[in-house]
Amino acid sequence: MLVSRGLVAWSSVALAVVVLSGCGTPVNRAPVEDRGTAAGSSASSQAGVVVAPAKPLPGAENAGKPGYYTVKPGDTLIRIGLESGQSWKDIARWNGLDNPNLIEVGQVLRVVPPGSMPSTQVASDTGVVTRPVVPNTLSPAPAAGASAPRGGASASAAAAPAPAPAPAPAAAGGDDDMAFIWPASGSLVAGFDEARNKGYDIAGKAGDPVLAAADGRVVYAGAGLRGYGNLVILKHNNTYLTAYAHNQTLLVKEDQTVRRGQKIAEMGSSDTDRVKLHFEIRRQGKPVDPSRYLPAR
Repeated sequence: MLVSRGLVAWSSVALAVVVLSGCGTPVNRAPVEDRGTAAGSSASSQAGVVVAPAKPLPGAENAGKPGYYTVKPGDTLIRIGLESGQSWKDIARWNGLDNPNLIEVGQVLRVVPPGSMPSTQVASDTGVVTRPVVPNTLSPAPAAGASAPRGGASASAAAAPAPAPAPAPAAAGGDDDMAFIWPASGSLVAGFDEARNKGYDIAGKAGDPVLAAADGRVVYAGAGLRGYGNLVILKHNNTYLTAYAHNQTLLVKEDQTVRRGQKIAEMGSSDTDRVKLHFEIRRQGKPVDPSRYLPAR
């Protein structure tokens, strides 16, 4: 009986020693993968872990090429369209974007129509963005308020400029010269400053009419561009866009064709500190001084 109890005790002690020894030995864990260092990649390879290379961003092979734009932090397709002088819908279509809200920093987007040959260069902080200068192929506009066909509308479906009641100064450079009218009747409260104000600020009362400065097609109507509030963007031809910001009410829809002098919005104070219209003229996406295009008054 004593011998049996002694063997049991000894067995218990031996088992405890084995258990305690096991607690002090690390278990077999998967290796830690360090994607940021060469040493981490080497360690992973030695451990038999294969690290797949990072997938290149869409369009990366076109970075720096004429007619392409590299997405920057804070960009939206609407802003890229404004900066490149194009409809955001056209850019989405040219790049096969199923969801235009999903673009990535570093992604490279086509900003000229497929098959076109960019010939005019405009510097940007991500390189050089080039845009086509092609003959004006606009067709006559239908009656005021008529809508252009939806789906696949392009610059060629925009309305042809009509003669202005008063001639405007010719645009420097000569391509597709336009004659614009004033989009609102109020006084000018802030002039053009390339660094601080990319257009004119025109005073008025809430609800005052905002007029199309020239015949064109609505390429954006909404509030998706930060700092502009309720915004309308018109494309007049392959060279010119105009923008109408801070409206109270929008009276047109995207892809709609409008005529010069047509009421397209009502003045307001959306995304700003007072009632006013912020009006921009953009030549191939670059803001230009409206005084070079608007008639004197």
